[in-house]
Amino acid sequence: MAFTALALFAALATVSNAALTRRVTCPDGNTATNAACCVLFPIVSNLQTNLFDNGTCGDGAHAALRMSFHDAIGFSNTNSSLGTGADGSIFIFQDIELGFHANIGIDDAVNQESPFILALNGSISTADFIQLAAAVSLTNCPGTVRPTFMFGRKDATFPAPDLTVPEPFDTVDSILARMGDAGFSPAEVVALLASHSIAGADNIDPNLAGLPFDSTPSTFDTQFFIETQLRGTTFPGTGGNQGEVEAPLKGELRLQSDSELARDSRTACLWQANVNNQAHMAQSFQSAFAKMQVLGQDTSQLIDCSEVIPISKPFTGQAMFPAGLTKSDVEQACASTPFPTLPTAPGPVTSVAAIPQS
Repeated sequence: MAFTALALFAALATVSNAALTRRVTCPDGNTATNAACCVLFPIVSNLQTNLFDNGTCGDGAHAALRMSFHDAIGFSNTNSSLGTGADGSIFIFQDIELGFHANIGIDDAVNQESPFILALNGSISTADFIQLAAAVSLTNCPGTVRPTFMFGRKDATFPAPDLTVPEPFDTVDSILARMGDAGFSPAEVVALLASHSIAGADNIDPNLAGLPFDSTPSTFDTQFFIETQLRGTTFPGTGGNQGEVEAPLKGELRLQSDSELARDSRTACLWQANVNNQAHMAQSFQSAFAKMQVLGQDTSQLIDCSEVIPISKPFTGQAMFPAGLTKSDVEQACASTPFPTLPTAPGPVTSVAAIPQS
């Protein structure tokens, strides 16, 4: 009797496991664990081909990632009038939100994504599209961990107000307070700023558009965390630009907020922990990014469609000091841990090329 009962239990467990792993075949031939995810596969394919230039980590990818943050951070744990988070408001209420100083330059991303959103004709929410585009964009930049994607966000019914997006000239106090109100710890703030490893200036100064924040703006690597801790030099704008730039390398731009976060006692060791630690940087970012992407949404009502996101491209490089620079050029800020020992890139000192603008 006991043997029969155990055999029956084992059989039921096998049936249950099979039911849990049963997949549906979508109209385009892809398979998914939930039929609701099927609608996303052709959208992802269209994004890769037509927005991200056949899967490149270029201006389109940078813009999609920036837009996802500017949309989602309109949220507060203490004041519901500050927005409903990752809700598509930056597109739905663009006539209002694009007028905010912090959103200067976001109109480029809105314009790039607009034809895709309008062509969907409401088949998925605007909020979902913005975060889907950002997740897909990341996979084109070597070094990321494959992002997760939750599906079923509700769109905004009112715009996020001004001053919810931190700006490059804000103080560390202001940035940590604003991000803390949205639910992010200092460690998560630093983790999210790994996005600056694949970013550049976008109308911060119209004369400096396209200047990258590190020397490898198409690779999600730790160079950003290395180069922000190097002693800066003031350079004239490059490539026909006329502004002045403070950075370790000619052709780069270092944001004041990044420089101060890299040196503030509350965040300096968190910052330095990413140096030459690709796995830590990528995994910390993936976790913080997943949290950002569902701000303000009822996650119990969302469907896990992470399987529609492509596999990320691997990182095969090596963290280095730029040519001509060494550990002596580091402005040490973490009091408890020495800066890692790194090789110096070979060759003569060169300038960094600007990111081509779409």
